[in-house]
Amino acid sequence: MNNLPDAENPAHNLRMNSGDCKYIWQTNDWPNWRFDLATLAGPMADVSRAQGFLLGRLADVGMALRDQASLGALTADVVKTSEIEGEHLDVESVRSSIARRLGVDIGALAPVDRHVEGVVEMVLDATADCHAPVTRERLFGWHAALFPTGYSGLSKIKVGTWRDDTSGPMQVVSGPIGRQRVHFEAPPADRLDAETRRFLDWINDASKDPPLIKAGLGHLWFVTLHPFDDGNGRIARAIGDLLLARADGSPQRFYSLSAQIQRERTAYYDILERTQKQSMNVTEWLAWFLDTLHRALDQAQHSLDAVFVKTRFWQRWATTPLNERQAKLLNRLIDGFEGKLTSSKWAAIAKCSPDTALRDINDLLARGVLRKTDAGGRSTGYELNGIPT
Repeated sequence: MNNLPDAENPAHNLRMNSGDCKYIWQTNDWPNWRFDLATLAGPMADVSRAQGFLLGRLADVGMALRDQASLGALTADVVKTSEIEGEHLDVESVRSSIARRLGVDIGALAPVDRHVEGVVEMVLDATADCHAPVTRERLFGWHAALFPTGYSGLSKIKVGTWRDDTSGPMQVVSGPIGRQRVHFEAPPADRLDAETRRFLDWINDASKDPPLIKAGLGHLWFVTLHPFDDGNGRIARAIGDLLLARADGSPQRFYSLSAQIQRERTAYYDILERTQKQSMNVTEWLAWFLDTLHRALDQAQHSLDAVFVKTRFWQRWATTPLNERQAKLLNRLIDGFEGKLTSSKWAAIAKCSPDTALRDINDLLARGVLRKTDAGGRSTGYELNGIPT
């Protein structure tokens, strides 16, 4: 697969003459997936324990904290599934869109554009309505939500329907024009009706495959079909999330596999490319999928720690009157401010004058919310005073 920033962009999903490479969808036993369950039993057990530990911690806290943890996980999922393809969404816009749909109070909401709304709609529909059948029309709706203008960048694409390959076979390539390297070629468009029907029957039918295995297979199967002009990776990950929500037995999300895949993006594309050029034995892919999922669950524990810290901080200062600028900057500090917070940075972030920034800071120093940092230097720095742990 392409590990360049625009892996899904039509400029990189070029239609070219087929090479001699044989892909798994060309094998005689396609799509009879094979895997060594004994090899995968240990990783599956590890993931199940990590899921249980995470959900156990959340069972002991109130609804407000669970909502905040879910909001954080869903925000990461939406932002990172787009970042994998080189597209950067505004985090606050994504968070505002999700919070509004979930009914979570986060104070002032950031403006949201149609594109952010579309990605949010897809991710929430996949997870919150995970038990509903996955139909062709549902996938078409996700695709239309991802591309509300009918364009991907400057390229007009077919939206809400399968690709037609009028310009040649769908290929994922990288490299400069004239020297492209083909990473993968998808099945011909004239096979898509039959291929997608078989895929959707498999998703919706009861399966003998363990639920976690089914999630990994669903992700791989859809991205191998590559049925749309663009957006295939994002929709494949949404399908994986839907199947994981079924495996968890809960539509509320507290971890983000997409965020972990973004951290391991090169390995993700490498394992996909290897798998799609090998046999129908996909044990290696499933082992990678389960290990990555385990790391996503471990990361969620750290994110949950941060949610708890933030909640306890605001409980401690709940009766302290703050203006909007102070609340915004305190949240930035709790979330992990990079570098030293100075009065000039405060003014720039809060969009206020240096004098106003200094008044804000001195007020918080007097109340004991902030303290001066020990580090010297030309500018005085400030940090939170005694975050409870």
